[in-house]
Amino acid sequence: MFSSPPDVNAAVSDAVQEYRQDGDIAALLDRMKVLSSAADPLALAAAAAPFHDLPEVVIPAYERIVAARPSDAQAMVILANAYWLTGRGADLVGALATRAMAADAGNRGAWHLWALSESNPRARMERWGQVADRFPADQLARAALADNAAGVAGAEHDPLALDLAVRTYEGLWAEASRDEERRALEETIAKLKGWAL
Repeated sequence: MFSSPPDVNAAVSDAVQEYRQDGDIAALLDRMKVLSSAADPLALAAAAAPFHDLPEVVIPAYERIVAARPSDAQAMVILANAYWLTGRGADLVGALATRAMAADAGNRGAWHLWALSESNPRARMERWGQVADRFPADQLARAALADNAAGVAGAEHDPLALDLAVRTYEGLWAEASRDEERRALEETIAKLKGWAL
């Protein structure tokens, strides 16, 4: 039988409050695993929402939620992000992100984690290119594409990657609305244009 939402909310809140007082991470993880196993997945998601900054809450809760709702792309993204933040490994994060993309191809968070999880710099740059193509208004994806392209250009002395970085930064500069943002992009573009590969 699932716990009712108010019980889950109170139990998660109490567990976090106790953790903040005693700092016993093992006890928090144990309590969250027990709470998660008995809770309704939707109630558990609502109870865990105020604590998304605590992977110790998110991971046990969302492992349960993803197991119960295997096509819930957003739940997979939340879990993958918590795994990423705690260093659980690129393969695990990438696999969850790929599942989330299959469940909802429009979930940008899934695409971001999929790109981030690629360990090969050139392949990561190419993934960010796919994300930027799929979501052309996503400035974060385009900035990541430019950063990764600049990294590949420097490491591999690749003029095509350098050109991609410069063009992408120039596109971001054209859209920048704040002076400090424009200045930072101008400095970056000038440095990159000065590279001799």
